[in-house]
Amino acid sequence: MEKSKQIGFFEKYLTVWVLACIVLGILLGSSFKENVAFISETELYGVNVYVAILIWLMIYPMMVQIDFTSLKNVKSDSKGLLLTVIVNWLVKPFTMALFAWIFFDYVYKGLMEPDLADQYIAGAILLGAAPCTAMVFVWSYLSDGDAKYTLIQVSINDLILLVAFIPIVQFLLGITDLVIPYEVLISSVVTFVVIPLVAGMLSNVYLQKLIGEEWFKSKFLPVLKPISIFALLLTLVLLFMFQGDVISKKPLTILLIAIPLTIQTYFIFFLTWFVGKIIRIRYAVCAPSSMIAASNFFELAVAVSISLFGLNSGASLATVMGVLIEVPVMLSLVWLAKRWKY
Repeated sequence: MEKSKQIGFFEKYLTVWVLACIVLGILLGSSFKENVAFISETELYGVNVYVAILIWLMIYPMMVQIDFTSLKNVKSDSKGLLLTVIVNWLVKPFTMALFAWIFFDYVYKGLMEPDLADQYIAGAILLGAAPCTAMVFVWSYLSDGDAKYTLIQVSINDLILLVAFIPIVQFLLGITDLVIPYEVLISSVVTFVVIPLVAGMLSNVYLQKLIGEEWFKSKFLPVLKPISIFALLLTLVLLFMFQGDVISKKPLTILLIAIPLTIQTYFIFFLTWFVGKIIRIRYAVCAPSSMIAASNFFELAVAVSISLFGLNSGASLATVMGVLIEVPVMLSLVWLAKRWKY
């Protein structure tokens, strides 16, 4: 009998850890807010220093897993690759902006201040413009996806991210009348994408050459994994140290933000899944294609939102909701994919 695939302990209960960090952050913020105010004010070239360190610790372990030599196989399953590239970069950012605009500007009108609504829209846009990099390996594995295809797709997305993220975000934020200094957006992407991506790529290549592939995969990568999760959770604690007032005054805010993000996730999954079936992409490619399209690189979205809007901004709160809903929603999609397996 085939052994049931399991998600790792920390990943499985990520939502629980996020909720715990929300509570801990709010408690610390209400007790020591004046003592920790310097954290949100310590910046270098528009990037918060403390958050930058945590984000590097969070993102580098993800980037170091990516083997760009896999791109030599890019022609394999080209229909699946083309589908997810189109959905990730020509559809998803715009549908996320659309859902956010409908809910925050119209459905929730009167429930929140217009300035905050605009910031929540900005946070949603940052999530929609950042396709998943790390957790998608987990979703692909659980849904019996093709691991080699997933690696190729993630590598391509990371390369496209370098050139497409900034113009897409700048364009969509411009539509919402939010003026974002271009240099701040560029410095954020360089800090949180280019630097860890280059460091991860060099580490992947040279560590395997110096010490061997087996040690790299069985010893080095497992050590980095808990560091990444710990950095993510500590970042969330920092965020909610400065978000406590908003949450305590309007506790339903979290639910209101989560609704359009959840709808977007399911919409993009179903769109990719059914188009994939129509054009006859095999299941082992269609499943991870749909997972990649549905999930987000929430670590990057959180980092950029903090750089652009600050730790205590509505945009940063909205990106954190991406972390909160990620595991339960994606696990439900894994279940659906396996139930519909063809």
